[in-house]
Amino acid sequence: MTFEVEHRAAGSAARAGRFTTDHGTVETPVFMPVGTAASVKGVFHRDLAEAGARIILANTYHLYLRPGMEVIEAAGGVHRFCTWDKPMLTDSGGFQVFSLAQCRKLTEEGCRFSSHIDGSRHLFTPENVIDTQRTIGADIMMAFDECPPGDSPRDYAAKSLLLTQRWLERCFERYAATAPKYGHRQSLFPIVQGCTYPDLRAGAAEFVQQFGADGYAIGGLAVGEPAPVMYEMIEIVNGILPQDKPRYLMGVGTPVNILEAIDRGVDMFDCVMPTRNGRNGMLFTSEGIINIRNQKWREDFSPIDPMGHCFADTLYSKAYLRHLAVSGEMLAAQIASLHNIAFYMWLVDEARRRIADGTFAEWKRGMVVKLTRRL
Repeated sequence: MTFEVEHRAAGSAARAGRFTTDHGTVETPVFMPVGTAASVKGVFHRDLAEAGARIILANTYHLYLRPGMEVIEAAGGVHRFCTWDKPMLTDSGGFQVFSLAQCRKLTEEGCRFSSHIDGSRHLFTPENVIDTQRTIGADIMMAFDECPPGDSPRDYAAKSLLLTQRWLERCFERYAATAPKYGHRQSLFPIVQGCTYPDLRAGAAEFVQQFGADGYAIGGLAVGEPAPVMYEMIEIVNGILPQDKPRYLMGVGTPVNILEAIDRGVDMFDCVMPTRNGRNGMLFTSEGIINIRNQKWREDFSPIDPMGHCFADTLYSKAYLRHLAVSGEMLAAQIASLHNIAFYMWLVDEARRRIADGTFAEWKRGMVVKLTRRL
């Protein structure tokens, strides 16, 4: 995997770049739609690509449990299994183990947990998580870590970070000792943890650099801490991480969060918000937020979004989408999810354009105001 920074914003840490994997080149900043089970909920891959998606994310925990590694390997890897021929990233499953699994037990060895599907017992270790991601075959793999609660006491946060760092060493040892299965290269990103403690975050950012990774992730944010604290942690970490490698902020977030993080030097994002909020009738637009279920849209026959970031925006009216939503029609979730994904793609692409032409700072200030309005 190669990465180059092509433009830097004046008066900001924002940058525009590109990284290249064996499945293609991705321009940054980039938003990665979340395809937990190798499927972005309610959206065809064709429509994802047309909306501008260049890389998607799948989840190790969910694919490990269902359909299982035997199926993925028999298919020839996740790209062939789900027919997405562009780059893919898999998270390690660590967050899901700690948030979804029942009866989990954390030890130096790894984490024993019960499946949220059928209660069956499993063990994730740094080694078998790397093996699982080798079998899945994503272009970018994530190291196995513990994601402690955002309000963890400092003693627990420090203890958790040390465990994550020991696991990280084991992840890279296994990564070096194994090879990709499907003929394309795979990169492994470490994850910087440390909750909201500046010294822990700084120490974690220093620690991960010894591995000379192709990129670095920032985890454990957007889990309930105030936004200014999240931004402070990003600034601390990005002030230490290498300038010539991509930085990935995991699980973030709102359009405003994304712009603020780009301003602080983040290159890659993922979040379930576009599709999850879309399924609940919330639409993000460049002029503000729409709750399509509101009565005010009942006879509004104007396009969903005149800006038209995807075909559905100008094909359907707000009144029709509201009708579908209040009627519980599946098509409502599909349209709203596609709209939101297309909007997120536009947002990061426009940020890239503004970084390149020198207008990012001014544009971002105006957009932050608009993006918080309720229409």
